[in-house]
Amino acid sequence: MARRAVRVSRWAGAAVLTACVALTVAARPAAAGATNANAGPVGVQAKAAAIAVASSGHVLWSRDLNTELPMASITKVMTALVVIRAGGLSRKITVPSAVVAYVDEHDASAAGLRPGDTLTASQLLEGLLMPSGADAAYTLAEAYGPGLGAFIAKMNATAKRLGLTRTHFSNFDGLPYPTGYSTYSTPANLIKLGRVAMASAVFRSIVDQRSYRIAAGSGHHAYFWRNLNPLLGVYRGAIGIKPGWTPTAGHCLLFEATRGGRSFIGVNLDSPGVGATVNGADATRMLNWAFSLPSY
Repeated sequence: MARRAVRVSRWAGAAVLTACVALTVAARPAAAGATNANAGPVGVQAKAAAIAVASSGHVLWSRDLNTELPMASITKVMTALVVIRAGGLSRKITVPSAVVAYVDEHDASAAGLRPGDTLTASQLLEGLLMPSGADAAYTLAEAYGPGLGAFIAKMNATAKRLGLTRTHFSNFDGLPYPTGYSTYSTPANLIKLGRVAMASAVFRSIVDQRSYRIAAGSGHHAYFWRNLNPLLGVYRGAIGIKPGWTPTAGHCLLFEATRGGRSFIGVNLDSPGVGATVNGADATRMLNWAFSLPSY
């Protein structure tokens, strides 16, 4: 089982905390990301994207703001929100044996959870959001539904209550089933979802961390997870939120950064990139442009 410790798949959102040369260059202040404030950020290659003022949700620039597209593991933001709103985060949950077959069947990214281990819901949220664990998503959905179908229904009901009229969840982790387009959202809806999630102190405290460790204890093994957000530790002021990737969705990133009392939240969907390692190039271009603006 040791080889399953933390598994990064070609299906779910994954990111590496080391910066590539291109990202480092793009992360230089203002000039690299924006040369014309009126025209918006230069060089953004995502199929759909947007950036907004985090405090108000006012959209500063967008591309296909209301176009419905798959968002891969950004889905797990809603999974976490449903659990956090339900409460009882200190409750102990036993990892079901079915997570092994589920991860294997979908070649999903995993937190390396050991069936039979008992962890708190709070600890499982760490495994959900940091290494993008489909096994943690499965475990939480099964417990909080109760049952997978009931949990997915709660995700869609929450989306409806939040006014996310162009968002639909067919699963709890963003994996491409029944089809690659079964779970989808829009840049406008995802910015709204991100703002709601980041209003939660619990959620913010998780997505802002670069790593998390659980020591071995009674009823569970030791775990160590790294945050897969490509901006953390690379882009100054980055504080979250969640990357995602599938072959259908492409590179996706819901992100937020704050500097000098100004905060911006944005999203890019179907950005180009090699393999499952989500890059922060488009997000960096948008953030550089936003921070270069004289107001907001």
